[in-house]
Amino acid sequence: MKLTILSDTHGKHKHITGDLPGGDLLLHAGDISSMGYEHEITEFAKWYNGLDNYDHKTFIAGNHDWGFQNNVEKVKGLLTGYKTIEYIQDELMTIQDGDGPEIKIWGSPWQPEFYDWAFNLPRNGEELKVKWDMIPEGIDILITHGPAWGILDNVEGNRNVHLGCELLAERIKQIKPKIHICGHIHTGHGHYYDGHTHYFNASVLNEQYFYSNPPWNIDWDPITNEVKFL
Repeated sequence: MKLTILSDTHGKHKHITGDLPGGDLLLHAGDISSMGYEHEITEFAKWYNGLDNYDHKTFIAGNHDWGFQNNVEKVKGLLTGYKTIEYIQDELMTIQDGDGPEIKIWGSPWQPEFYDWAFNLPRNGEELKVKWDMIPEGIDILITHGPAWGILDNVEGNRNVHLGCELLAERIKQIKPKIHICGHIHTGHGHYYDGHTHYFNASVLNEQYFYSNPPWNIDWDPITNEVKFL
């Protein structure tokens, strides 16, 4: 199964179109916009919907995507005209192609407090734990905007400063998804495999909001969890 994984395009999505070769599944881990204004969301949706070289396309919101937090039902209404994309927020999406295995995907935009942006909840608080406890066992792909604590969550120039979520890290260890996709911390871009889960920080922009990291294009075997980088 060919996957393309990206995050944190912040309205600059058209810069990366040439690095999207097509495939079975396109996954975006949030921050599609700079502030989540209606025109930004519509512009992204039109572009995403037009990427017809992918069989399935899904995305979540991030901390810059205020429109999804302030009025998610209105935003979902805006998206109804774009038939080939699916937005998920604390919910399960399943896909299956032909006789292939059913792929279960869970998406969630929440993260620990970070400069009072959207989808922020108190670090290590009960509200955040409730969100992560919603993630069911048996999922194949987990998409969250923020990283798990200690994994691809470092501040630039200081490997000892972590901005990921401790409670999310605990939940991932419990349910062991095959793939965890995040963004949010631009300097954490990278891949890590712990023997159970492939972790991808897919932030495509650097700290100065310039396009510097192409999307991850991989060939993934959902049975063996083997990943080949394309």
